[in-house]
Amino acid sequence: MTGPRESTAYDAGPLLLGVRHHGPGSARAVRAALEAARPAVVLIEGPPEADALIPLAADPDLRPPVALLAHAVDEPGRSAFWPFAEFSPEWVAIRWALDHGVPARFIDLPATHTLAWGENAEGAGSDGGGAGPDGTGAGSRTKVVAPDGGDAGAGGGGDSPSDGSGAGPGDRETGPGGRRFGPGDAEEVRVDPLAVLAEAAGYDDPERWWEDVVEHRGPGADDPFAPFAAVEEAMTALRERYGAGGRRDLVREAHMRLRLRAARKECGHAVAVVCGAWHVPALRERTTVTADRALLRGLPKVKTDVTWVPWTHRRLARTAGYGAGIDSPGWYEHLFQAPDRPVERWLTKVAGLLRAEDRIVSSAHVIEAVRLAETLAVLRGRPLPGLGETTDAVRAVLCEGSDVPLALVRDRLVVGDALGEVPESAPAVPLQRDLARQQRSLRLKPEALERDLELDLRGDTDAGRSRLLHRLRLLGVGWGEPARSRGGTGTFRETWRLRWEPELSVRVAEAGVWGTTVQAAARAKAEADAAAAHALADVTALAEQCLLAGLPEALPVVMRVLADRAALDTDVGHLAQALPALVRSLRYGDVRGTDTGALAGVAAGLAERVFVGLPPACAALDADAAEEMRGHVDAVHTAVGLLTESLTATGGEGAGGGDGRASRATGEPLTGEPLGGGRSADGHSAGGGLRDRWRTVLRTLSLRETAPGVIRGRAVRLLLDDGALRPEEAARLMGLALSPGTPPAVAAAWVEGFAGGGGGLLLVHDERLLGLLDTWLTGVPADAFTDVLPLLRRTFAAYEPGVRRTLGELVRRGPGDRPGGAAQGAAVPGFAAEPDTARADAVLPVLRLLLGLAADDGTGTTDATDMTDHESLAGVGT
Repeated sequence: MTGPRESTAYDAGPLLLGVRHHGPGSARAVRAALEAARPAVVLIEGPPEADALIPLAADPDLRPPVALLAHAVDEPGRSAFWPFAEFSPEWVAIRWALDHGVPARFIDLPATHTLAWGENAEGAGSDGGGAGPDGTGAGSRTKVVAPDGGDAGAGGGGDSPSDGSGAGPGDRETGPGGRRFGPGDAEEVRVDPLAVLAEAAGYDDPERWWEDVVEHRGPGADDPFAPFAAVEEAMTALRERYGAGGRRDLVREAHMRLRLRAARKECGHAVAVVCGAWHVPALRERTTVTADRALLRGLPKVKTDVTWVPWTHRRLARTAGYGAGIDSPGWYEHLFQAPDRPVERWLTKVAGLLRAEDRIVSSAHVIEAVRLAETLAVLRGRPLPGLGETTDAVRAVLCEGSDVPLALVRDRLVVGDALGEVPESAPAVPLQRDLARQQRSLRLKPEALERDLELDLRGDTDAGRSRLLHRLRLLGVGWGEPARSRGGTGTFRETWRLRWEPELSVRVAEAGVWGTTVQAAARAKAEADAAAAHALADVTALAEQCLLAGLPEALPVVMRVLADRAALDTDVGHLAQALPALVRSLRYGDVRGTDTGALAGVAAGLAERVFVGLPPACAALDADAAEEMRGHVDAVHTAVGLLTESLTATGGEGAGGGDGRASRATGEPLTGEPLGGGRSADGHSAGGGLRDRWRTVLRTLSLRETAPGVIRGRAVRLLLDDGALRPEEAARLMGLALSPGTPPAVAAAWVEGFAGGGGGLLLVHDERLLGLLDTWLTGVPADAFTDVLPLLRRTFAAYEPGVRRTLGELVRRGPGDRPGGAAQGAAVPGFAAEPDTARADAVLPVLRLLLGLAADDGTGTTDATDMTDHESLAGVGT
């Protein structure tokens, strides 16, 4: 097509449209210029390997924000992104070319060199083109590159002076005034063009200057090429004054000139180039082909793959580590999409958000906010209200001066949670395709907005979701993080906090080396991690992850490594740290349907080794080591209880064998073999016998003088809670520990071990113990009191406020007879001498109603259905 506009556009050579990255003003100007010039081919800065992916931009299922992802085939962790938003000038150019049947091609330095350059020693100082580590890639090798190659040159909508220079997140070596040093060329700098131009115009804020002269000006109805001619002239003057930048810029510009010559030779003179404005003077420069090829000679290479991946507005924001990004992608998207009255439409959108959050916002608020924004623009000498004026109006009128709702507006609207979509036809590694298939079948859609997902593992869909998320965690793809469940404490519940980040696509590509499906890759990764693990606790944690992820095929390898490491490890602390995770793994067979029989023998053997080695390991410990060992004792105690229940459930223990209930009724210590006589897989008596041996270890610790006081006190407390120690015996041991002959610091440590955690209620309901403690505390010498005070304060600070208040009232009244204390149930205000069974029975009808159980038949017992309900409820509670 020819015409006066076309001849004017190409009089000086190719049509060079210098833009600034991610700006609605630039995007509108590019569209107007392309409509006027009607080029035969459109050249865009970007990796040439992605030329074959350009037609996918016309697919309705490809919705921005998206990014081109290039990664090394042999090392997927080495990767780079080129993000595009709907309002990016480069995206507008691609869509215009596709809509008009015009070829579109990328002309920047190929990704094969971009990825290799980051590992090259010569380019290690800086990437020079916006392709620098953003802190999100694997091993800091992932790069985020602007679609124009990292150059956010003038013409678009960045939000900081650094954007005007095209600085990417890897451009760390900068001088004063935004000047940037190139790799290997410390004397060469690239100035921030927007900062210089704004300063020349009398502005102290480059962003405000840019909005006034570009965003509020429009594309130029009379001459759509005039804005680009003015920008080119300014960039030429800046390059003459400050130089061309680092060596990498020169290499990239040489490659662009070669591609430009090839396009003109093929398509004629009607060629349009959309690039960072900083490069426009270099592309206009007349150089020889030989000189340009000489600059490209000897560049490092690496084999790469390129595809489209979803991106997010948050990742476009500079606060997310993207140096060529913008502060307000949601605001710029609004400016690009609004057909008219952008301020009124924006404030209406803000009002809708605040109303959804139950804030009172009326139409009058919106009208007044619009007026205020326009008034502020006039007072500040601006042609139209910008984001600053609208934000001030929102704060003053809609938020009533509060920054709290304003922060919500910024998070949800100014930045936004938009997540792009990519069609299935886009190239992807097999692992990515399998993940997408499972996401569809499990109805688990990736979302940029963080959300909580509650799972009930008794259902097939939720169980599948749990397995998928756990497998991804094994592969290092942190789509979801486990969170505390709010709906209950049962083992069939899981809560996940999900949030999909674009860099997870890199993680998936990197995990593709382990397998073509999520399950196969997770299995291979687990086996490799088990072989490479150094600590025993790491192996047991891996076994737990395998069960959570539903990978029974990987368990034999993990268990073999676990058995070898456990046999060689003599550190009791390591064994005690590894046992709880291993025992927790045994619990997952109930809900997840996983065979955990292989774990029982290893867990029982590990527990036996802990029992043997724990008493000697508790001798001669300092305060820090004693506190750490107390944590191990607590963990082992809990693990032994779970292991006993697991062995009982699998038939290792007969009915009534060693569960401790009979002992609690009589108060007798539990000793001897379990009544059922069951044996575990390794030949040891299961269930109750294991618990009995653990109680023997606790008794040994409670009486061993060489053990720290905190461990001795904890052992007494665990035995008392477990029903293996009479209250009278516990009071006797406490009296010995708090006798005048015991050093105050040792006694205080004993108290901390005994009364720490939930010990407050124990002291409330057993005034004998409270009396002993009160008597000892009042007898501590004044010179020693300051030494024991921190321990006591730490112990009692962990109690609930109501428990501390009750203890204070009991001490004020004088608990029991000192020094021996009152017998349990003595006549103390608020306590009866004996339990009132009639009053206790009165609550049973209400309790049955709450639990949905059948009514009492009058005999004081429930039928078999009631017992089943009780057992079911007990199972839910666990």
